Amino acid sequence: MIGSVVTVGTFDGMHLGHQRVLEEVVGRARAGGLASVLVLCDPHPLEVVNPQAAPKLLTLAEEKRELLSGAGLDRVVVLPFTREVAQQSPEDFIRGLRAEHALEQLVLGHDHAFGRGRAGDEALVRRLGAADGFGVAVVDAVRKDGQPISSTLIRTAVAHGDLASAERWLGRPYGLRGQVVPGAGRGRTIGVPTINLAPPDGRKLLPPDGVYAVWVWWRGTRYGGMMNQGARPTFAEQGRTLEVHLFDFAADLYGETVRVEWMQRLRDVQAFPSREALVAQLERDRVAARASLNR
Repeated sequence: MIGSVVTVGTFDGMHLGHQRVLEEVVGRARAGGLASVLVLCDPHPLEVVNPQAAPKLLTLAEEKRELLSGAGLDRVVVLPFTREVAQQSPEDFIRGLRAEHALEQLVLGHDHAFGRGRAGDEALVRRLGAADGFGVAVVDAVRKDGQPISSTLIRTAVAHGDLASAERWLGRPYGLRGQVVPGAGRGRTIGVPTINLAPPDGRKLLPPDGVYAVWVWWRGTRYGGMMNQGARPTFAEQGRTLEVHLFDFAADLYGETVRVEWMQRLRDVQAFPSREALVAQLERDRVAARASLNR
């Protein structure tokens, strides 16, 4: 088996810091004639060791796979994270990596730790590398706005509706993959046809409910639109929905998978006293969303 340069982690968000780690892995592998390998832990370790403390996720598994497809890696290997894996010592964990992937170099992020009690920190890994003959590289933090980028930082921004900061730190707008499903069909009756997305996995982090200007990607093409995220109080419907009106678009998307990117929050979800009041507000939303997307 060809030797490899390996990194390990959950890589939730695939933010600029994660991208820098993967660039280091791929660069070192190409320079040394080695394979570049990402060992991706799934589910998030806290879902296993402390479920009540597990964070909402920036990227679900399929979203992460899509983002990783352009990273230039030779292999992405999913490591099912179990209680047994959590209890492994760092020494045993690295022995497993060396046996399975012919590890010659290990690349870690600046704050990465693994193994039982997160004992596998930089100092320990460097000692193991020196003793066992594999290289170790630790990638410095990528900083924006004066602070190191992390998944935790981005989760806080998204949860508070700070989409601009999340976009800076991710290197792309924050988004969601979703399947288009049939809705009630009310939009067509008022001149605002919509697509409805299936309820996302409950682990996915959403920004605060409201009406948003959004970009929607379908089959490689981007379309502008506006999305109602949340209840529909005008129709006495309290369950959260994701309902998107696409501008200048008429195709039937039922059953298709699209990617929605939140760009700007326009207003709160609200109830309207009449059909006419709702239609008038939707027209104002459409104007505001177009202006936002055209900036």
